[in-house]
Amino acid sequence: MRALVMGGGVVGVTTAYQLVQDGHEVVLVERREGAALETSWGNAGMIAPGHSFAWSSPQAPKILLKSLFAKDQALRFRPSADPRLWAWSFLFLRQCTEERARINTLRKHRLCVYSQKILHETIARDALQFDRNSRGILYFHRSQEALERAIEHMRILADDGQDIRVLDRAQVVDLEPSLASAQEKIAGGIFCPTDETGDCHKFTSALAAACERRGAEFRYDTAVLGFELEGDRLAKVRTSRGDVEADIYVMCLGNESPILARQLGQKLPIYPIKGYSLTIPVGNHRQPPTIGSVDEASLVAISRFGDRMRVTATAEFAGYDTRHAERDFDFMLGVARDLYPDGADYERAQHWAGLRPMTPEGTPIIGRSRYRNLYLNTGQGHMGWTMSHGSARIAADLIAGRTPAIPLDGMTVR
Repeated sequence: MRALVMGGGVVGVTTAYQLVQDGHEVVLVERREGAALETSWGNAGMIAPGHSFAWSSPQAPKILLKSLFAKDQALRFRPSADPRLWAWSFLFLRQCTEERARINTLRKHRLCVYSQKILHETIARDALQFDRNSRGILYFHRSQEALERAIEHMRILADDGQDIRVLDRAQVVDLEPSLASAQEKIAGGIFCPTDETGDCHKFTSALAAACERRGAEFRYDTAVLGFELEGDRLAKVRTSRGDVEADIYVMCLGNESPILARQLGQKLPIYPIKGYSLTIPVGNHRQPPTIGSVDEASLVAISRFGDRMRVTATAEFAGYDTRHAERDFDFMLGVARDLYPDGADYERAQHWAGLRPMTPEGTPIIGRSRYRNLYLNTGQGHMGWTMSHGSARIAADLIAGRTPAIPLDGMTVR
């Protein structure tokens, strides 16, 4: 069948790849001039089932309230007149109970583990270069009390099969010698040896090229504008470069999905949550990070991509605004300098802000829409890089009429 994939981020491109693998004739449209130039460009680069906790937790409301006055909070709420922000925030707060947080975390973890398996199958099939580091990710804590709480918290993932290892301060430094100068500020950490890192933009660009070599057509600078319907099916998609017809359509438009879905009478509980990142050249510095890490006290994540360091932080409820100022990065830059004083050329940091397409639960929306030939694969939020491969395989299986490999509880239209 002829399949039109809408969206050229990591979710759209992995969907195109899985559909090509199934023998479909694939066309992908993307409004930007290339693949993975929005949310997929500046993310933390972490493929991290070991960090798949739901953001909607019992602690989240207090943190969001505090963020109105304190600017160094990992979660920030910026009130606005946008009614969608308030409607989505209400749904988010309804998920902030112990029971819902546990359910959503386990659902996210199940998808993340499955998705990593599909990623490994993909890179075994296609030798893609994306600065991959498969040595694990370290989640470290500044106090013994915080470490002990984290160990208790991690039991939910450990009981679900996640490999975790508790490290004391000396073991943290043995694992990541670049933290030696900051070791007195670290009590210990939790190491997930099966987590990994890599440049999502590089991967997605390489996978797009692999799709094109197999016959897929990628149309860049082509924005989706609307739809033409025939009864209970899509007849065509209107784009900035003309109409496109297909047998099946897959919406992988991230933050644009709820906007365009409204034209179809489909409400999607997705709202953009803003994140910030720095990409910093390592240069001649002698002690850059060697593995991915997260400072759990500040929720600043740090990854090494070849000769670059990626630093990410903050989840800001701020609507569709991607504007940023240099001061927005001061806190995360300070954390990176403190931990890795000889890690990179911090004066040459490249600033970026992007939007994560979040659902209140943190799980994506995959499957058939209200129209029989339109499928959804969207809302992967802050775990898009981790979830993309499994989400794409699930979408392809549903299109083919196959039962997906994992249950889809909490991952369909709601």
